Amino acid sequence: MKPLVLHLLYRFDTGGLENGVVNLINRLDGYRHAVLAIDHCAPAFCERVQRADTEFISLRKPPGQTVKLLPRVVRELRRLQPAVVHSRNLAALELQPAAWWAGVPVRLHGEHGRDTEDLHGLSRRHQWMRRVNRPFVQHWVALSGELESYLGERVGVPPERITRICNGVDTQRFQAPGRRQPIEGSPFNDSALFLFGTVGRMQPVKAQTLLVQAFIKALQSQPALRERARLVLIGDGPLRAQCAELLQSADMAHLAWLPGERRDVPQLLQGLDAFVLPSLGEGISNTILEAMATGLPVLAAAVGGNPELVQTDHTGALVPAGDVAAFARVMAAWAREPQTAQALGVAARLRAEQQFSLDTMVQTYDALYARALNPSN
Repeated sequence: MKPLVLHLLYRFDTGGLENGVVNLINRLDGYRHAVLAIDHCAPAFCERVQRADTEFISLRKPPGQTVKLLPRVVRELRRLQPAVVHSRNLAALELQPAAWWAGVPVRLHGEHGRDTEDLHGLSRRHQWMRRVNRPFVQHWVALSGELESYLGERVGVPPERITRICNGVDTQRFQAPGRRQPIEGSPFNDSALFLFGTVGRMQPVKAQTLLVQAFIKALQSQPALRERARLVLIGDGPLRAQCAELLQSADMAHLAWLPGERRDVPQLLQGLDAFVLPSLGEGISNTILEAMATGLPVLAAAVGGNPELVQTDHTGALVPAGDVAAFARVMAAWAREPQTAQALGVAARLRAEQQFSLDTMVQTYDALYARALNPSN
């Protein structure tokens, strides 16, 4: 029987980390898979997993410390008998002692991005929590060079116990159409327009309000852009209403579209002219990779792993996090000179194909699992 890999994470629902797990499960042959979520596995999201034998387990943790779940997790692990437990991010790391207690042969942990309350990795408490759980993890995965440095310098993980594996993007699913395509339901399908857009959960760390402020500032500084610049914000969450209020106050609500969460992300990206990610913290952003694969120039905050993906003046632009004026300047320049933005997008597609393929990511995880299961080979 194929060895079972149990993917342990806080929640299995819409998100970049979760998308990466879906891609890995769907493409990693030679293994069976199960997903255990501390909170819940969303049925609609689980449908993206194409392997019919994948089991999804929702612990639905009540308020309180995660450590209280350890006995229950041990029971699940003894029932499942996984060969590998692969946890992701801090909440799931706290359950690695259960994998040790249950006698799981291989225990891996991945760091995918910053904790929302510790965007710069300075929290001594979070460092201490990782150090406490360090003995229960045999090998660590860092999705970016910045996270690799954090694990080594602040958590004390030896370099030989860290493997850096960047996210990969499906360059077949995300295609560059050559010219902007109509978006179903969009009021902005006129080819004469220039569409800035972003896709993601509308949470404070994603900072979509900053993008709205930059859009408003760009149009206020250059009123002629009101004729062609438009903003598309895909996603849902607490910032959606705030974004709508900002646009309404600036008398620009009619220049933006906020349709909420959508499942047709590849088609949505093909309907944009430029992708903007104003996040205050990132690991390796799946949405940046997807935008690059779609042939879009990317404007992003220079945080986390973003500088490893976006090359200023080659595939897009990086600006300081939270700098509304800097975002506005780049947006205005691209709207004025769409040919420049298009050339950046062509280079972004080529970079995604050459350096961030999904096949490369899957092959690297496959090799890591194989080495961990057969250390003598």
